[in-house]
Amino acid sequence: YDNRWDGVSAAHILDVVKPLPAAKHLIFHSYDGYTTNVTLDAFTEANVLLAHSWEGAPLSREHGAPVRVIMPSWYFWKSAKWLRGIELIPKDAPGFWERNGYHMYADPFKEQRFWND
Repeated sequence: YDNRWDGVSAAHILDVVKPLPAAKHLIFHSYDGYTTNVTLDAFTEANVLLAHSWEGAPLSREHGAPVRVIMPSWYFWKSAKWLRGIELIPKDAPGFWERNGYHMYADPFKEQRFWND
């Protein structure tokens, strides 16, 4: 909201990568060791972006440089900072917060936050 992010759309990344049919989930890997999981369907939403700039300037370290995932429809823990890789996987696997009690999908419209929601 009221933030201008620039980067590469997830749709473009998927057009270039062409995931195998078995790929149903992703794990984002950050330089600090952080990981988070999302479904391939969530990643393909039209507003998902791999951002390299914020408010017209390159991302600062504080905002997630060199690349940050922006998934506006999902809680921000799914928008990994300091992205170093994206792993396409056939089965879901928990990321950092999911291993620490948070919901695997965290659909904000379903008020899913914790694993027992």
